[in-house]
Amino acid sequence: MQKLFTIMLLIGSNMFMTYAWYGHLKDLRHRTLFMVIVLSWSIAFFEYCLQVPANRIGYGPFSLGQLKVIQEVISVSVFAAFSILYMREPLKLDFLWAGLCLVGAAYFMFRGAGATS
Repeated sequence: MQKLFTIMLLIGSNMFMTYAWYGHLKDLRHRTLFMVIVLSWSIAFFEYCLQVPANRIGYGPFSLGQLKVIQEVISVSVFAAFSILYMREPLKLDFLWAGLCLVGAAYFMFRGAGATS
């Protein structure tokens, strides 16, 4: 249950993070840079409200390296969906290649996870 809760919190965290980092490119183009920074920081606050508990809850059931790889897999997945669905960017094979690299990273971080070392 801790593992699933950690992953759900990280998904939510990455949704806020992705919008805070890139949403202004579509929604706030005509606002001043200062205003965009303040609004992005405000959104990032909610990202941290999910990310910090996710790492606290997940550290133990997952190793630190595993937490980082999970976060990166989620980050690229959320970013790909955001790019295509929200920003209307074209679907590119680069998302597939990046995803395959992350599958490899996940494999190496989780292989033998149940074995004692």
